[in-house]
Amino acid sequence: MRFNIITRYIGLVLMINAVFMFISAGISVIYGIDTGFYPLLMGATLTLALGSFPLIFVDADNSINSKEAYVIVVGSWVISCLVGTFPYLIWGGEFGIVNAWFESVSGFTTTGSTILEYIEDLPNSLLFWRSSTHWLGGIGVMMFVLVVIPSLGRVKMTLSNVQMSSLAKDNFNYKTQKIIQILLSVYVGLTFAEVLFLRFAGMDWFDAINHSFSNIATGGFSTRTLSIAYYNNKWIEIVITFFTVVAGIHFGVIFATLTGRKSNIFNSEVTKFYLYSLLIGGSFTVLCLWLSNSYSTLWEAMRYGYFQIVSIGTTTGFATTDSNIWPPFAVIILIYFSFTCACSGSTTGGLKADRILLSYKSVMARIKQLQHPNAIIRVKMDKVTVEDNTLSLVNMFIVVYIIFVLAGSLIISATGVDLITSFSAAFASMGNVGPGFGMVSSLSNYSELSDFVKIICTLLMLIGRLEIFGLLLIAMIRIWK
Repeated sequence: MRFNIITRYIGLVLMINAVFMFISAGISVIYGIDTGFYPLLMGATLTLALGSFPLIFVDADNSINSKEAYVIVVGSWVISCLVGTFPYLIWGGEFGIVNAWFESVSGFTTTGSTILEYIEDLPNSLLFWRSSTHWLGGIGVMMFVLVVIPSLGRVKMTLSNVQMSSLAKDNFNYKTQKIIQILLSVYVGLTFAEVLFLRFAGMDWFDAINHSFSNIATGGFSTRTLSIAYYNNKWIEIVITFFTVVAGIHFGVIFATLTGRKSNIFNSEVTKFYLYSLLIGGSFTVLCLWLSNSYSTLWEAMRYGYFQIVSIGTTTGFATTDSNIWPPFAVIILIYFSFTCACSGSTTGGLKADRILLSYKSVMARIKQLQHPNAIIRVKMDKVTVEDNTLSLVNMFIVVYIIFVLAGSLIISATGVDLITSFSAAFASMGNVGPGFGMVSSLSNYSELSDFVKIICTLLMLIGRLEIFGLLLIAMIRIWK
């Protein structure tokens, strides 16, 4: 394995990070050079220097093997999170080493958890950098590199195959370069559209840009301590709900719908399962909130119920109310959506609707097989037969995912944290959801947790974002044959 080549490609990722730090420093200039200017400028300069050295001293090589590709992709995520701490650490305040690491990892993995008690205390430039980490992590920093460097050749295919899961590639019938262009064009297009709609709905330009960066990345970082509840504006909530739902759909399906292709939203089984799940789950939640008198009118129950279900069900994590005080039935529904989440090929985390649907179909196929031992039962998705190997991987992923959540809950609870907080912090971190219950509810934060628990949460965030096996493969790379 050639570590010099690996550092070269990670250097390209650092350059992308440096560009966004410089842009954030530019935001500081617009607002009269706030206290974030020098931390961002110094962080950008240091990141640029770290990224430049391997580009200068290591010759380009357009052939890499799968082992090197895994190290490059996983290394890009980890190093991005590391350099993302520079502006926070230099700025100071609440940002000690662990807190800065937590905020950076939460940003790049689009988890949206925060250690900040009063977000408005941050200067606008740092708020923009904070939202930028979401936007970079939503589609993956490596994807930006693959778009802006057209000369990578076969490397582009190798790296994109590692970056995207097999489920995410299912709805793409294009060459690698075209897939990457589709992903970025849909991503940028949705972001631009939401900025305009949020501005028209009542947000100022700065907040509209920051919340769009967070929303399309299905992150959850807000410029306000009270999140979306701060605005108390139904039109802003409607805009965010709509774009949150759209951001949870496979980007290839969105592109197919916009270009009039057959594999669109109306023909995709997974997309329909995802949308119907949100509708049904939201309806049950609204009914529960209304009948339990949690809200005085049906309209209020609908307003807050559907927003929270969509926000949690897409791992976005924005909040308009404190779901910590909801009835147990509604809380259980939120926990279910914290696990299932949205579609592969989107910016969301969690198990994904694709795996839940495939697992359900495989169980039903097994039941039919037991009823008719001599029959040949095939599992199909969108009229295409799914291989048994794929079904086995899906079911294995779900089992391993739950094991990590339970292990995380056990470790966190061993530090003296209550059961509800331990469990919800584990599944919210693993699924890149953000808010949980107890001490880490929708209008709370992670500041009261110990440094050890914060580190455990960041590990779960990275494992969840890299879909478990990416990080495990690196951990066992010495025994690859």
